Amino acid sequence: MHIDIDKDVCIGAGQCALAAPAVFTQDDDGFSTLLPDREDGAGNPMVREAARACPVGAITVT
Repeated sequence: MHIDIDKDVCIGAGQCALAAPAVFTQDDDGFSTLLPDREDGAGNPMVREAARACPVGAITVT
């Protein structure tokens, strides 16, 4: 699984961090980022839900 966060689209709503807190967090500027060592989603079933929860579609999971 590969997770991509489009930093140009992200508005920092934080829905990804709420849906999958083991994978996503927010950086110092409030924008979504992956936790260290979680770039592959670590098989977390909530990663796809986090992508769906993003109000601007900044997260893609392949």
